[in-house]
Amino acid sequence: MAGEPVNVNEFQELARQALPKMYYDYYTGGAEDQHTLKENVEALYRIIIRPRILVDVSRIDMSTTILGHKTSAPIMVAPTAKHKLAHPEGEVATARGAAACDVIMGLSYMSTCTVEEVASSCNAVRFFQIYVYKRRDITALMVHRAEKNGFRAIILTADTPRLGRREADIKNKMVAPQLKNFEGLISTEYVSDKGSNIEAFAAGTFDASFCWKDIAWLKSITKLPILIKGVLTSEDAIKAIEAGFAGIIVSNHGARQLDYAPATISVLEEVVLAVQGKVPVFFDGGVRRGTDIFKALALGAKAVLIGRSVVYGLAAKGERGVKQVIQMLKNKLELTMALSGCCTVDDITRSHVKTEKEMECSIVECSFIL
Repeated sequence: MAGEPVNVNEFQELARQALPKMYYDYYTGGAEDQHTLKENVEALYRIIIRPRILVDVSRIDMSTTILGHKTSAPIMVAPTAKHKLAHPEGEVATARGAAACDVIMGLSYMSTCTVEEVASSCNAVRFFQIYVYKRRDITALMVHRAEKNGFRAIILTADTPRLGRREADIKNKMVAPQLKNFEGLISTEYVSDKGSNIEAFAAGTFDASFCWKDIAWLKSITKLPILIKGVLTSEDAIKAIEAGFAGIIVSNHGARQLDYAPATISVLEEVVLAVQGKVPVFFDGGVRRGTDIFKALALGAKAVLIGRSVVYGLAAKGERGVKQVIQMLKNKLELTMALSGCCTVDDITRSHVKTEKEMECSIVECSFIL
């Protein structure tokens, strides 16, 4: 591709050129037929923006506060695994890129750099994402390490009692590296005759029995606020509030778990309405443009999480690519706000968007009148 990328989507092609096919497929792939993977993006297309005109937008302020931490924009780096497969500096480069853009980074439990390496790489606000293992002492140890190293919140990924069927990884016989965080604790070198050793590792280590009653144990091992990631229904949103979570991340795991689960943007408002403002709701899935961020904020999200696009930037250009992707999204959000008549993120309201269902209802009403 000639020249510098002019939008986030173009980093995907740069990543494809830079990565071995096995690793590119690992980052880009979804579960089974990849229906939800496509819908995460396409459902955002079907929401329209209703701009306001003749507003003084000479000054735009995108800053916001997330769990008490001031950040330059309502954007977070989603916790995604194994960044050293994308670039030799791995999560350290991602952390530095996020810090340079003054946004919060979520570090994955399955990071290829240690908690300590990332914490010492730069001064920034970071959250730590966890899975719960059958050996809960390992999960507890990882939480304590994150707390000791200055991470400000824990993100519990709750939609992975088992790993979704990722057929590209199976075909490629995807092999993951030993994870430095778990050296001396547990081996990630699982052997499988079914293709992906990542799937074999998850089956051998993830605690499929972990459920709502066990949240009390998780809260007992840390003083940090805990976000729950993987909520897609009002029923689970209400349970999350009752369990005492500090925030909710509406996510379908980048469409890598249950295929034909809903696109996250299609259920965001359902969760927001169920929560009734008791805790912040965050949005994860399919964000590629500043207009996507604007739409999620209008539907009630406090901020959005960016996953694949950041990894594509990392694969293409390392730390500089991470910064470019984040800054590009910030610039596009600022432009969208200006063209929509919103000077601050608090100015973005539900009246600024119309969903596909609302548009269909409008057409029906017009037809009835005629």
